[in-house]
Amino acid sequence: MSNKKVAIIFTGGTISMKIDPRISAAIPALSSEEIMSMVTNIDRFADIEIINFDRIPGPHMSPKKMMELSKIIKGLANRKDIDGIIVTHGTDTLEETAFLLDLNLFCEKPVVVTGAMRNGSELGYDGPSNLAAAICTAISPQAKNKGVLVVMNNEVNAASEVTKTHTLSLDTFKSLEFGPLGIVDNDEVIFYRDIVKHHHIQTDTIEENVFLIKTASGMDSTLIDFCIEKGAKGLVIEAMGRGNIPPTMVSGIKNAIDNGVIVVIVSRCPMGRVLDSYGYEGGGKTLRNLGVILGGSLNGQKARIKLMLALSITNDKDKIQEIFEKDFYTK
Repeated sequence: MSNKKVAIIFTGGTISMKIDPRISAAIPALSSEEIMSMVTNIDRFADIEIINFDRIPGPHMSPKKMMELSKIIKGLANRKDIDGIIVTHGTDTLEETAFLLDLNLFCEKPVVVTGAMRNGSELGYDGPSNLAAAICTAISPQAKNKGVLVVMNNEVNAASEVTKTHTLSLDTFKSLEFGPLGIVDNDEVIFYRDIVKHHHIQTDTIEENVFLIKTASGMDSTLIDFCIEKGAKGLVIEAMGRGNIPPTMVSGIKNAIDNGVIVVIVSRCPMGRVLDSYGYEGGGKTLRNLGVILGGSLNGQKARIKLMLALSITNDKDKIQEIFEKDFYTK
């Protein structure tokens, strides 16, 4: 029986880095072939096709590059000889790329994103083990139709739920609210649960002029007004608690909406959804009445990605509100 075939798209990140002794810091240095040579015995499980997309650090990834990745994956998914697709990625922006792919792709074949927390010069370099677990996931029939998956530290998480929680821990990627979908154990992926609701936004373009502002005590509308002046098409506000802001920010929200800017409210809390529960000035009910859109339990960076994709297909506030609030809220 022949092996399944997996396409691995290398984009860079810590998994491709080593310490440069001249500057005593990690930089991109490892080739895709060098990384694959450390994934031992993988030829027993899968045939690998390497695609060298880039070799950049996570913070250098942009929404436009994410869309380029999406187009490449769509092409690979249409090939009959490809059974699964893996993307290696820098962990700083991994969840954003994975979520964009999750929203933009609609394919049965497994798509897995992985990376490393330790570079190739460090003891305990985790790149090869994460890549091996990703390959085991990508060839699993149980991984089909589950959307984009993030596999790190032998845990399988949904791209729509996972976030980076720690600056250095190997188990940094967590689905805080619901836990992982499954694990990779003894070279086999075991799923414990599935995703109930899966959203897709079909588009080949992205609106990059979307800003993210985090709320803190005593903040006013300065940053919001600045974004409006810069021609923002959309704003994501990481509000406090259930979705509330200082009263001194309300005028900025109103100004944005009056200028046709789509405003989405999420919470700076790591868990829980926003809701228009409070009626005081700056409370969620006030903002709702002004015309903000509720972003559910998405964090700020993911809500921004979703708004970028939504704005690429429509500027209609009601349609964008449906994209964000359908299945989560009743009007």
